[in-house]
Amino acid sequence: MGAYILRRLLLIIPTLLGIMVVNFTLTQFVPGGPIEQIIAQIEGQGDVFGGFSGGAGDGGVSNYGMESDKYVGGRGLPPEFIESLEKEFGFDKPPLERFLTMIWNYMRLDFGESYFRSISVVDLVLEKMPVSISLGLWSTLIAYIVSIPLGIRKAVKDGSGFDTWTSGVIIVAYAIPGFLFAIVLLVLFAGGSFWQIFPLRGLTSDNWEALSWPMKIVDYLWHIALPVIASTISAFATLTLLTKNSFLDEIKKHYVMTARAKGLSESRVLYGHIFRNAMLIVIAGFPAVFIGVFFSGSLIIETIFSLDGLGRLGFEAAVARDYPVIFGTLFIFGLIGLVVGILSDLMYVLVDPRIDFEKREG
Repeated sequence: MGAYILRRLLLIIPTLLGIMVVNFTLTQFVPGGPIEQIIAQIEGQGDVFGGFSGGAGDGGVSNYGMESDKYVGGRGLPPEFIESLEKEFGFDKPPLERFLTMIWNYMRLDFGESYFRSISVVDLVLEKMPVSISLGLWSTLIAYIVSIPLGIRKAVKDGSGFDTWTSGVIIVAYAIPGFLFAIVLLVLFAGGSFWQIFPLRGLTSDNWEALSWPMKIVDYLWHIALPVIASTISAFATLTLLTKNSFLDEIKKHYVMTARAKGLSESRVLYGHIFRNAMLIVIAGFPAVFIGVFFSGSLIIETIFSLDGLGRLGFEAAVARDYPVIFGTLFIFGLIGLVVGILSDLMYVLVDPRIDFEKREG
């Protein structure tokens, strides 16, 4: 197992490098770099996209990787100012040199500073992390707590009326977009047209610092309730049906019939023999499920509930062309995702020591 883990760890390096090469290359062809953003703001256009409507006389839109006349709308500014901006952001250097410098800095865990926020990328990610962790962790836990017992019950009652109507409910829930369900929750329970039971925005109240620890916990749960429900609703279907199908596969195996033939009770057969084997894929997949919810995040749900998390951070960085934030978070999240993949394999071995990935590879 040690050799397998070592190989997986070594594969992280070329995988991350490939991810960064592809994304860095793509940005070279995207119009509207950070310099154009600054020029647009200086000239009162609000954002860079206001400068892309030039007529035929403007020569069209060009990328920031060309000469200084590329900056649409910036031709009234002194060339020296443009050059100083290029030097400040490092765009006076060839793309390959900028990429190699960036990778060297990342190897030393130096992710740079945001172009527009005067804060390091690491500090910015740590600042937004609590919101995304809250959504990801609670959504995953609630999905498991509800879906596993429900999936087991559906497997035991396979083909019954209970199985039929619960399948209908979870499939309908899966079909409802998370953002639409979030809006419904706001309308019903957050001061819309009906009741104001939960707060409309934020992760904590304004008087958070003055609250006692028990009240801080209550206040936090009060704020996070609706966003977590909105994030979780579509996860029930996949996890419930996965649990049900896993149990159904195990129920049909010979060792189950042998256990029943020995006179064991149905409860003992279900939880003493079937449970461990059936739950292997469900439990071992917990890290991957959590990181999936954590990444997918819910830009829309964060926006609807006014939560300042990683989803909004990524979107705002992409719109503003804040490259240190874009590439830094991409590198960090890519690394986390690859490590979680290894942890998922270790979870399989922990749940069932009979699994040997080295023999399978051989």
